[in-house]
Amino acid sequence: MNKAYSQFQAMMAITKASLRSIFRSPSAVIFSIAFPMIFILVFGFIGSGGKLSVNIAFANGSDTANPIYQSLKNISGIKVSEKKGDRLKEDLEKGRITAILNIVAQPTNSAAPYSIQLTSSEAANPQNIQVLQSILNAVISGINQQQFPSTPTIATINKEVKKVPGRVYRTIDFILPGQLGFSLLSAGVFGVAFLFFNLRQQLVLKRFYATPIKRSYIVLGEALSRVIFQMITAVIIILVGHYAFHFTLVNGLVTFAEIMVLSFVALILFMGFGFIVSSVAKSESTIPPFANLITLPQFLLAGTFFSIDNFPTWLQPISRILPLTHFNNAMRNIAFEGASLLDCTLELGVLGIWIVVVYIVAFKTFKWE
Repeated sequence: MNKAYSQFQAMMAITKASLRSIFRSPSAVIFSIAFPMIFILVFGFIGSGGKLSVNIAFANGSDTANPIYQSLKNISGIKVSEKKGDRLKEDLEKGRITAILNIVAQPTNSAAPYSIQLTSSEAANPQNIQVLQSILNAVISGINQQQFPSTPTIATINKEVKKVPGRVYRTIDFILPGQLGFSLLSAGVFGVAFLFFNLRQQLVLKRFYATPIKRSYIVLGEALSRVIFQMITAVIIILVGHYAFHFTLVNGLVTFAEIMVLSFVALILFMGFGFIVSSVAKSESTIPPFANLITLPQFLLAGTFFSIDNFPTWLQPISRILPLTHFNNAMRNIAFEGASLLDCTLELGVLGIWIVVVYIVAFKTFKWE
């Protein structure tokens, strides 16, 4: 009695063969693993710097009727948070703001009319604290020269910065999520686009038609091989970042597992872009321009190297639309801040909307021949 043809076994055979071809391709391995690893190594060895902007807040009861307060709010390089209470404390502990300033009016017989106390955390970038102190000194000096020439100084800064407990924030905690996202995006778009374009050009898909396997299983088999390879890549990148450069995984294996789930969701989305590119490209030479139209804007604008808060105001809404931005934000929240996937419903929701839109377009444009 003849054994029934197994679509699943045929799909797994395609997956196995495709996965072997990926590992035998030097360009695939180099572009997916080596390229993002170079950035991780470079930024990992640079040090423990964080974001470039200096975010501050003023303590409850802080004196605001003084020129120091107004001058700080008018400096473009300083962003003042309006949060209060527990939300402000949480931002301080997680390094989202550099310090909380408390400007206190002093008695008339004091050496200076005001004193300034800084409260920061171990999660804040030490360089940003030094920059903030330098800015304060410059502001006070400028005010002294212009408005109070007869006063020794309008304010004194307490040299002792109060510290609240916080998690140490390193450069790798910001850079690695961006590099992992870029690796997944590039592999999903370029890898899938070249793969299915070549399968059509070399008539491989036509040869598959001569077999009993269904078309959907052909796509699933090839796609599964890409997913397996890129998930292996994600594991390597995260493990190297964690053990070599102390990339933060707040809850250990739980955080690692949630990052893998998030990476899987993002990869499914990015592969949809690849299906679209493989269909609209007329020749192999036109694939890179189409793919770069998708990958480059996200690589540059999605907060891969710098926080999008540093971008011009008019550019930030555009950055917040991009799917890679939401992957980066969700991964940083999960890895460093200890958020769960349930806490990242906004980011996952946006990625879900992108998946629906992208695959509607992919189904309408995908070509078998």
